[in-house]
Amino acid sequence: MLLASSALALGFVHGLGADHLMAIAALSTGGAETARGRAFGVALRFACGHAILLVVGAMAVVVAGWQVSSAVERGGEMVGGALLVGLGAAGLWAVATGRVYGHAHVHGDPLHDGWHLHVGASDRHPGPGAHTHLPTILGAVFAISGLRALTLLAPLGTAGTATASLLTLLGLIAVFAAGIMLAMCLFGVVLARVLSSRALVGVGRAAAGLTAVASVGLGCYWLASV
Repeated sequence: MLLASSALALGFVHGLGADHLMAIAALSTGGAETARGRAFGVALRFACGHAILLVVGAMAVVVAGWQVSSAVERGGEMVGGALLVGLGAAGLWAVATGRVYGHAHVHGDPLHDGWHLHVGASDRHPGPGAHTHLPTILGAVFAISGLRALTLLAPLGTAGTATASLLTLLGLIAVFAAGIMLAMCLFGVVLARVLSSRALVGVGRAAAGLTAVASVGLGCYWLASV
């Protein structure tokens, strides 16, 4: 029970990493769904991609005895930083070209009505069924840097496998992934409420620009600190 609680807590903390939350925020400034559905959907898909890669990678290490080198971890950190810069740059371009605008959906349902931001040409507003797999893909990419740390987590190392059963190790990995999912989805709920605020419409472009600048800044810091 103590190991499971620790794995869940560590997964939750890992899910709240600044790079993860910044990527989710940057991806949530546009889309076809309402603000609540969009931000939560982005967070959920990002969390799924992140957790799946960590689970599959860690299981491969445990079962096949593979090793994850520090070079892979460093490479993952660099890719993550570069992606944050890229997402921020794309956001700044959208703001500069006027492709960020406020929009209201009114369906008579308080869960789906509300103001929110979109990225794109206002005369080509995306349909409600539009979606993208980009958050899932980026979530998996951002997980590369954390794979080595997970496999070094006791008792996931080679010493631990001698005394702990394989099912216990795999269970701890799954619990760790559950913690990640919980943290990112909770952030998605909070972000959705912020993006669906009517007050955001008046400062929509400024908010999108600030998010983009923050993404670029964090990405540059990430690259400089690797």
